[in-house]
Amino acid sequence: MNFTNEIRGKSLVLRISGDLIGENSGTQLLQVANEAISNQIKSCIIDITELRYINSSGIGVLITVLTKFRNKGGEVYLMNPSESVKKLLVITKLNSIFQIINSEEEAQ
Repeated sequence: MNFTNEIRGKSLVLRISGDLIGENSGTQLLQVANEAISNQIKSCIIDITELRYINSSGIGVLITVLTKFRNKGGEVYLMNPSESVKKLLVITKLNSIFQIINSEEEAQ
């Protein structure tokens, strides 16, 4: 998995590509999220357009990020999931927990 991050306005934007399977990069994602929260960033947009695969550990990483932002009064948005990732979100009922958007503007 590869990811990039940037701050846009009051949102942390993470762009994830490859396979989210929790490994070391999951820890790096959480560090970036913690840093953003400590800098008063209230929302996180996770662009998963290029995400090919996600396993239970990867789902755990996303839920941890969601919990951290919501505990501080913020929100996490998943942007542009592929059809296979969408199906996984539906099967696991995570589509009712995460806000799924098509563009960054929808998160504002």
